[in-house]
Amino acid sequence: MPFCRLKLWQGMTLNSAQKKYLKGLAHKLNPVVQIGKQGITDQLINEIEQQMGIHELIKIRFGEFKDEKEEYIEKIEKRTQATCIGKIGHIAMFYKESPDKKNKITFPKNTLKK
Repeated sequence: MPFCRLKLWQGMTLNSAQKKYLKGLAHKLNPVVQIGKQGITDQLINEIEQQMGIHELIKIRFGEFKDEKEEYIEKIEKRTQATCIGKIGHIAMFYKESPDKKNKITFPKNTLKK
């Protein structure tokens, strides 16, 4: 199964320039959610969705289940309608466009070309 698809669940597609821009923004972020011994639970999904309501771009650390990262990333994408934009080690970065204009990430004009 492919990892970190660029197709957003809402129908928008991220191009490579947008993905690169988001990765640059994510570089300075700390993980806000950690997947632990219980794996992916409803409580974990609720926490991810709550964090994505505050921040459009988040990092998730895989403290446990490091061998199942790919499978868990796909489950998180499906259940939260977020898009994985990349991973570094045991940390994955997710983006989900927010309807709240206050915390919205604005892409530079040069990234809007297809």
